[in-house]
Amino acid sequence: MAGKPIRVAHVMGHMMGGGVEATVMNHYRHIDRSHVQFDFVVDADSTAVPREEIESLGGRVFIVPPYKRLPQYVRACERLFREQKPDIVHSNINSLSVFPLAAAKHAGVHVRIAHSHSTADSREHTKTLMKTVLRPFSRLEPTHLAACSKHSARWLFGDRVVDRGEVHIIKNAIDLRELAFDPKVRAMKRAELGAHDGQLVIGQVGRICSQKNQSFTLDVFADVVKQRPEALLVFVGDGELAGSVQNKAHELGLEKSVRFLGVRDDVHALYQAFDVLAFPSTYEGLGMAAIEAQASGLVVLSSDRVPDEARVVKRLVRTMPLSSPQLWVNAVRSQGIVEARVSDIGALSFAGYDIADSAESMCRWYEELVGASKDGR
Repeated sequence: MAGKPIRVAHVMGHMMGGGVEATVMNHYRHIDRSHVQFDFVVDADSTAVPREEIESLGGRVFIVPPYKRLPQYVRACERLFREQKPDIVHSNINSLSVFPLAAAKHAGVHVRIAHSHSTADSREHTKTLMKTVLRPFSRLEPTHLAACSKHSARWLFGDRVVDRGEVHIIKNAIDLRELAFDPKVRAMKRAELGAHDGQLVIGQVGRICSQKNQSFTLDVFADVVKQRPEALLVFVGDGELAGSVQNKAHELGLEKSVRFLGVRDDVHALYQAFDVLAFPSTYEGLGMAAIEAQASGLVVLSSDRVPDEARVVKRLVRTMPLSSPQLWVNAVRSQGIVEARVSDIGALSFAGYDIADSAESMCRWYEELVGASKDGR
């Protein structure tokens, strides 16, 4: 493809180092940027915007008002799209995508993608109500639909369009080789955590919020340490409930056994230090941390709210209901220490989680969409 690269404006919403941002950045790092270039539309209240890396790769970051200030948000998006004239607007904010995509349509952007990354949980009352109200409008403004899994696609767009093959699946692909188990990295990261040989280390990776259910993990861990007092629990990530989860750890008398690492850029290496990954999500569109853990040969204890598409290496994933916390306690207590793990990256690559293949496929898709758009004008 000759000439300037296709410019894709990725609408990111409130960036705070979560899984959606990670998968978009993974693709951005590996896409052929001579053909396709990303820009990032980011809410002003974001706390973890990798601006330096984005700009080093040739992208740009555009700040707009938070979507909670909806009229200002929509006006700012429309003004931005009129000025920058992106070839594609690709919105990653689930049911809220109706707003930036409406702005893109008014600004004359011909290719508009709505991407479903998640589902919902009835316990998140306000958030779920908003999602439920907006779901019927999810197909009004986009010209094309995308999702990280058929499960998340069905939730936002409905069964009919999925069964007709009208939703483009973009897996939450990762650098499988970067995540492959390395005993040297394991030793180094465990030393950083202060974990000695034979000490059980439980990890949980993700935004600290109701969906990821860190509070449940603390309850389970409080019972685990009664029989395995040396055990260590490590939370990686940040979020709106970080303070309350830290307070709960203190109230349970676990502060010496729990580490809060915040947002990290070495998550791929931290998986090596863990002996088991806790993944008790109340809902997931896919479950990126579970995929990453499997790439490192790590055992995953998953809730039954996580879609089957995330269970790629079956021997590594144990699924349990959140209604039976004792099952989780028993599963963690019985977990052994495995100093040398086997990474089954072949199965994950075959399932579509290799970032090199996924980025190449994304690039081709964007080129096809822009080409078809120009032919149709």
